Formats: sequence, C-alpha cells, structure tokens
Amino acid sequence: MSKRDYYEVLEISKNATAEEIKKAYRQKALKHHPDKNPGDKESEEKFKESAEAYEVLSNPDKKAKYDRYGHAGLGNGGGGYGGGFGGGMSMEDIFSQFGDIFGGAFGGGFGGGYSSGGTRGRRVNRGSNLRIKVKLTLEEILKGVEKKIKVSKYVPCKTCKGNGAKDGSSFRTCSTCNGSGRVTRVTNTFLGQMQTTSSCPSCGGEGQIITEKCNTCFGNGIVKDEEVIAINIPAGVAEGMQMSMSGKGNAAARGGVPGDLIVLIEEVKHEHLIRDGNNLLYDHYISFPDAALGTTIEVPTLEGKARIKIEPGTQSSKVLRLKGKGLPAVNSYGRGDLLVNINVWTPQNISKEEKEILENLSKSESFIPKPQKNDKSFFERMKDYFQ
Repeated sequence: MSKRDYYEVLEISKNATAEEIKKAYRQKALKHHPDKNPGDKESEEKFKESAEAYEVLSNPDKKAKYDRYGHAGLGNGGGGYGGGFGGGMSMEDIFSQFGDIFGGAFGGGFGGGYSSGGTRGRRVNRGSNLRIKVKLTLEEILKGVEKKIKVSKYVPCKTCKGNGAKDGSSFRTCSTCNGSGRVTRVTNTFLGQMQTTSSCPSCGGEGQIITEKCNTCFGNGIVKDEEVIAINIPAGVAEGMQMSMSGKGNAAARGGVPGDLIVLIEEVKHEHLIRDGNNLLYDHYISFPDAALGTTIEVPTLEGKARIKIEPGTQSSKVLRLKGKGLPAVNSYGRGDLLVNINVWTPQNISKEEKEILENLSKSESFIPKPQKNDKSFFERMKDYFQ
C-alpha cells in the first residue's frame, strides 16, 4: 500500500510555515488520540500517520528532500530500505519525541509518553541509532547473505539489569511530580490563566529517583560493550541502500527503548564485471582472424564460466546477451542479463612478414568495409538492450 502525501495527511499546503505545520499536527493528534478513541485501530493508524508526517515536515532537511523527491527521497520508499520513521515507530516513541507539543491537554498526561506498564506522563528514554557499512561482493548480492558483524555499542548493564540502581530496587518516588514525570505550571496573563506541562526537572521525567546508584554503570543502566549481530541481507541490494534493524542500536538509559541499527550497503568492485542496475556488463576482446572466421569464447559470470559462439564476420562492438545471468531485483522475481561487448583487437606490433600478408589482404575485395544500410550504430544497439 502506497503512502499518502504528508501535506495531505496534515491538510496543509506546501507553503505552510513551521508554526502552521505544528498546529495542524496537534489538531490531528488530538483528534485521533488513543484516549479519545479506545480500541479504534483506524484512529491509531491515523495518529501514527500524522506523527510520521510531522516528523518529516518539521525537519528542514527532511522536508527539503521530501519536497524534491517525495517519499523516495527519504530512503523509505524502496520496499523497506532506509529506516523510515513510520514503519517501526511505536506509540511510546511518538509520545516521548513529540509530547511537549500537546501542553496540558488530557489532564497534563497526554504526550508524556507511555512507560512499559502503560502509565502516561513518565518519560521513556530512547537509545541512539547506530550506522555501519557492510561490504558485499556481487556473488553475495546475487543470492543474498547473512553477515555477522561485531558492533561496539551501549548495552544494558548486567549488574543492575539496566535500571541503574545498586540493588535493582533503590528507588523513591519523585516528590516534585509525585511519580507522574510531568509538572504543570499555571501562569496568570492578561488573557487569563495559561497552563503548560513539561518534564519534571527533578527526575528528568522518569517519575522516580535512584537512591543508590549501581557501581558498574553509575546509575545510567547502560555500559559500553561489543555485540555480534547477524544481518540477513536479501538478494539484489545495491550500493547506497539502507536497511533498518529495529532495536539493534544503542540501549537506552534505565530500561528505555533501544535505538535502531542502520546498515548501509557498499559494493565491492568485481574483477571483471560491471553492474548497471540489474544487468552486468563485460568487455571481451577477440583477434581479427577469430572475428572473420568465427570461434567460441569463455566469459565470466557470477556462477562460473559460460561459453559463447562467435559467428563468422562478427563486427567490433557487437553486443551479445546472456539472459538471466545478471542480478535479481530486491523483493522481486526474475534476473537481469549479462551483456558481452565484443571488441576486435587490432595488432599494435607486427612483423615484416605479417605486414606483407596484411598489405596483400587489404587489396582483396572481401576486406573492403561494406557496412549495411540497416546496420544500427553502437549507441542504437545499446539503447535497444537497455529498454
């Protein structure tokens, strides 16, 4: 199912200001908030859709890419590659990232995030994303591969099991916010009373305070370590594609939501073959006698050698197609082709005897160039192959 236009989702124009974008998102989120629509899956999806649209349009860099290239410019329009916001973003992520937009709506609790127990108001920490490059050969891209990569990252502290307390239970409820993680301030203005809600400054929005910190992680709940991660890479990926592995990034402080691991695909240059989309290109040189008399050649493929018959009278720049010997498309059937460009080699150093032979041959009627009127040029032939 294709994504809707983000401007259509928020019902705004492309010239909308940052404040107008924020206002439109707030209205949509309030309308489709889970508290107002309990058990309504359609409203929940619209709530997430609005958050996805706001995440892009409120970011100047992402908005510029979206305005120019659409969803494809964000890296999440190509069948799951690119780690798009909407695909793996949970309700907790939306509340923790955009909660301050809603101020005191829904009794001051809305927008504060959901803790693992479902209590609104408390801040949910989120770990940062990690980015790594994975190098792949064309042979690996042909069939897909599992790569096991050792990644240096933050992981939950084993001593305190990630909660940051010395004995795992050294906590007290924050007296400033009474455990809600949010504080509400009422200010008198000439327009009347204005109510604002924000994260509690005493506990950082977590609702509780550690009384005795863990000696290993010093209260953070995370430590630096290495982890071996298995990455399943599908067949047909290409240079520059990204894969997002949800929850495989840095662990979050004190039991929060871990970040994602963003995997950037990098192709290793093949010794003989050149990739062009799903097709493979190969240049092969034959001698003048072989071009005139015909011969059989061997060419490399990603699955071994292939034998090709060269017909007598083959001209230089003749392109031969081996169907299905290219690469597959990601999440699709079929494969590209291997295109072999035949080049006739002209000798650069010849002996006296060879020179005499060629001079005699050059006077022969058979050796006078006679191109056919219907012969296509090299560029026309290549255009036909790539259509």
